[in-house]
Amino acid sequence: MNFDTTIDEPNMDNYKTTIERVAVRAVIRKNNHILLVQSNRGDLKFPGGGVEKNENHEDCLLREVREETGYIHCVVKDKVGTIIERKKDVFEENALFQMISHYYLCDLVTQDKEEQQLDEYEAILDFTPKWVTLEEAITQNESLIDKFEQNSWLKRETYVLKQLRINKLECTGYVQPLQ
Repeated sequence: MNFDTTIDEPNMDNYKTTIERVAVRAVIRKNNHILLVQSNRGDLKFPGGGVEKNENHEDCLLREVREETGYIHCVVKDKVGTIIERKKDVFEENALFQMISHYYLCDLVTQDKEEQQLDEYEAILDFTPKWVTLEEAITQNESLIDKFEQNSWLKRETYVLKQLRINKLECTGYVQPLQ
């Protein structure tokens, strides 16, 4: 399975500059459930975030999973897709913001956890790890898409959830049983 798509905001103009951010996101499954992070607004997203300078994708994923979910024994497996989002930058005039999100299958080797280490905005949104079925996640996110003016993350994450459903990824025996 490998999905690659681009999501462009309507009415894209010509921009003088492009601001690019690279992110990685973990697809972690167990017993036909997927580990997502839920905010206090109800939306569900894959654990992950921006790749820092001098950080590779694997190191970033391990750090982000640990910070957002508390799970400390995660193993990065195969890349399953990339989503490119392009829209007008909200901070810099006449600039295009391009977010490139790389999605990777990951396994939890154990259930060992530590306290979450959330960024300020994540703490304000009360990020909470949650095991849900693909159908629950898709239904929840779709019910919220029209409630947020800025909703590109919901469209992105819901698209990926649907790709996982289409490819029946949740039914494979790929994930090692937790010990």
